[in-house]
Amino acid sequence: MPSWPAPQDHGLGAERHGRAMVTATMAAPTPAQVLAASDVLRRRSHAVVIGAGTIGASWAALFLAHGLRVRVSDPAPDVEQRVLALVERCAPALEGLGLATAGLTERLEFHTDLGSALEGADVVQENGPENVRFKRDMWAQVERAVGPKTLLLSSTSGIRASSMAKEMTDPTRLLVGHPFNPPHLVPLVEVVPGDLTDPAVVDEAVAFYGALGKRPLVLRKEIAGFVANRLQSAMFQECVNLVAEGVVSMADLDAVVTSSIGLRWAAAGPFLTFHLGGGAGGFEHFLTHLGPGMESMWTVLGHPHFDETTVGVLTDELGEARSKTSAEPEDVGG
Repeated sequence: MPSWPAPQDHGLGAERHGRAMVTATMAAPTPAQVLAASDVLRRRSHAVVIGAGTIGASWAALFLAHGLRVRVSDPAPDVEQRVLALVERCAPALEGLGLATAGLTERLEFHTDLGSALEGADVVQENGPENVRFKRDMWAQVERAVGPKTLLLSSTSGIRASSMAKEMTDPTRLLVGHPFNPPHLVPLVEVVPGDLTDPAVVDEAVAFYGALGKRPLVLRKEIAGFVANRLQSAMFQECVNLVAEGVVSMADLDAVVTSSIGLRWAAAGPFLTFHLGGGAGGFEHFLTHLGPGMESMWTVLGHPHFDETTVGVLTDELGEARSKTSAEPEDVGG
């Protein structure tokens, strides 16, 4: 029978990097205390965030809450105003994670010139446009400007490190650290080395993200979209198909997920869920007795497209769903 690891802390992980667990009677450690308690954060105490959209600004907030000095490089004229506002909105959630947020922006700088931002950088987290040409040129520039020990990380949601590193002199330095938005809250970081990435760099990236309380998972090979986005895309494809075909309303489909498989998979993941569902025979019994039926379903799943008709159906369904709920989108600080 297969063996799964015991349940683990999937992201708060305060004890893993020396931060005292916060109780109702214990003050949260200051960013300086968090930094002092972690060897890897002290090694990576000067961080540069390239690109300050919601993901980049969320990374900046998390870095600041862990005591890092952060320089943000983004050419947008309103970048300072936007990032400061977003960091402020992130503060309550960071406090909920047991991090002190007083004076959070005192170690935050803004640079329109990338070269000046990169001076003395220990770690670079890039969050620029999903354009491979842009990323190749940018990483070549970054490599020339930073020291040989600087950790080079990209938040790309699907571009391979091997492709981004084409113009670099030393492609062994670059890897993907793909978060799920917003990074200051969602634990997962997919760590995806390129074909030439140095294993020591991978280990350092895992240690860095772990010290930030994240759940870094190293992929065994490069693949477009990595793992989490591929899973999300596969499931959403059938969600769109079922709503577009009139099988279920958008609101009811969401209820199906949040009232069944969402709960199960959040607690155990799909494989462990099916292993437990296999009874005494475990996963092998599940595959033998229920696997053929599930496999037959794969042949009848839908293949929708976001054409005018489908978009119209989804838009109408969204309007109906919104009329029944007070939930509305918020920025990542929410």
